[in-house]
Amino acid sequence: MRALETVKTIEIPEGVDVKVEGRIVTVTGEKGTLTRDFSHTPVAIMLEGTTVKVGAKWPRKREASFVGTVSSHIQNMITGVTKGFTYKLKIVFSHFPISVKVDGKKIVIENFTGERNPRIAKIMGEAKVTVKGEDVIVQGINIEDVSQTAANIEQATKIKVKDPRVFLDGIYVYERHEGMEE
Repeated sequence: MRALETVKTIEIPEGVDVKVEGRIVTVTGEKGTLTRDFSHTPVAIMLEGTTVKVGAKWPRKREASFVGTVSSHIQNMITGVTKGFTYKLKIVFSHFPISVKVDGKKIVIENFTGERNPRIAKIMGEAKVTVKGEDVIVQGINIEDVSQTAANIEQATKIKVKDPRVFLDGIYVYERHEGMEE
């Protein structure tokens, strides 16, 4: 038997402003502003005081799952504009020293396993990438931009021809957390 209604509530912390226009949600905080369009989802998003309610009436399994997904996205937006997100990657090599540089909206990885041509990874959205020694730090307020940029860097150093159990060179995510370091 189907449930009558599925509802999730998200508390809005102090210093965060949330606007809901139809299914377009805009979250503004001390770190910046994030806007997201949820018009493709069959849920209702309501702003009631200091809470945001995401719900669906007479939901099927798919609509009920959308309620949880949309509420998680809104919670991540709130966390992003208050704290931000940080992913740390480690440069690992055994023989050929890898050199990593940030060039505009891309990351250039040179001398990977002795290759002559550089490998390139794309920086998504407004993510900021810094290279400190053997660490690559990706920071931003949008979790999807930050995590996709970290994944692009990791995928750019994927070894395709050799045995990956023997050749462990690459750039790997070793830490991710909320908050941005200066």
